[in-house]
Amino acid sequence: MIIGVPKEIMDMEFRVGLVPAGVNTLVKAGHEVVVEKGAGQGSGISDIDFEQAGAVIVPQAKDVFDRAKMIIKVKEPQEPEYEHFQDKQILYTFLHLAPKPALTDFLCQKKISGIAYETIQLEDGTLPVLSPMSKVAGRMSVQVGAHYLEKNNGGSGVLLGGVTGVDHGKVTIIGAGVVGRNAMRVALGMGAEVTVLGIDMQRLEHLDELHGGRITTLVSNEYNIENEVIESDLVVGAVLLPGRSAPQLVTRDMVSRMRKGSVIVDVAIDQGGCVETARSTTHSNPVYEVDGVIHYCVANIPGAVPRTSTYALTNITLPYALEIADKGVEQAIQDNESLKKGLNVFNGRITNDEVALSQGRS
Repeated sequence: MIIGVPKEIMDMEFRVGLVPAGVNTLVKAGHEVVVEKGAGQGSGISDIDFEQAGAVIVPQAKDVFDRAKMIIKVKEPQEPEYEHFQDKQILYTFLHLAPKPALTDFLCQKKISGIAYETIQLEDGTLPVLSPMSKVAGRMSVQVGAHYLEKNNGGSGVLLGGVTGVDHGKVTIIGAGVVGRNAMRVALGMGAEVTVLGIDMQRLEHLDELHGGRITTLVSNEYNIENEVIESDLVVGAVLLPGRSAPQLVTRDMVSRMRKGSVIVDVAIDQGGCVETARSTTHSNPVYEVDGVIHYCVANIPGAVPRTSTYALTNITLPYALEIADKGVEQAIQDNESLKKGLNVFNGRITNDEVALSQGRS
C-alpha cells in the first residue's frame, strides 16, 4: 500500500503523522511511504531523516494525496485540504467528528474510510491512541492556566502554589479520566489546592487513596460543579464521552459568578467543549474573555510541544497503521475489534453510533 504523510496545516500544528522509525517499519513490510517536504520540520525531523528511513519526499500536499491510498495525519482535515482527497481513500487521524457535521458530510460524500484515533478502544474501555495526547493536554492545561493567571497576561495575579501565609490558588478539574488525572498531577506539583470532580466512584476513591488527602474529590453533579467553579482560580474541563459531543456542564451563569481574572481551560473543546461559553481558539489567538474570565480553548494543545507529542503519538498509532496497510480496512476491522471502534465513516455513511447521535442522525 502507498501511505501518504502530508504536512499539518492547522494553526501552529507542528506534529507529524509518522516518525522515521515508523516509515522504516512500513517500508520493510513492503509498503511505500510518501512524505510532503518539510512535514516533520516542526517536530525536529528533517526530510533527510525521512529519506534515510525509506520515504519518498514530494514537494506538495497534492502530490501526497494523489499517490497515496492511506493518508496518515494528526489533526482532522482542514478546508484547504478537502480538494486534495481522492474518492475512497483511507484517512487515519484524529477526527473529532461529533461537533463537525460539515466535515462528516464531506468524508461521506468522498466515501472516505475514516479511522479516528480518539475512538479506537480496547476491551477494558481504555483509549490507547488518545491516551498519550490526553496526558500531554492534561499536564499542559495547568501550565497554561498558571500562565494566564499572571496579571500581565490578563489574569487575577494569583500564584497557584501560593507562599507562606498566603492562600494557595484553587484549581477545579471536571473529569477524572486521563486528562483530569494528569492536570491534577501538575496542579499538585505546583502546590495548588485541587478539587477533582468525576462520575466514577471507584476512580475517585483510588485518587483519594493515592494522594492521601492532598486533593478533594467530589461527585460530578450540577450542585458540586457550581459551588467549585465559582470559587476557583483555574477550571480545567476534562470531560470525555468517546466519540460524542461533550456535555456542557459549566453554564454561562456559573462563569459570570467566577472572580474576574480567573481562567478556564476547556480541554474538551475538540468535542465541542464542556463549558457553555467555550469556543474553539488557536495557538495564534488562544484566549478571549467572557464576563472577565479568561477562556483558553485551543483545539490542539499538544501541538505546542510537538517533539514530545509526535513521538508519543506515533508509538501507539504505528501498529494499527501497519495492520491497516497489510490487510486493508475491511479485513483489519474484521480482525481487530478495537480498530473497528475507530471506524467513524465508511462507504458514504456514519459507522460510529456516538457521532451519529451527537449529530442527530441516529
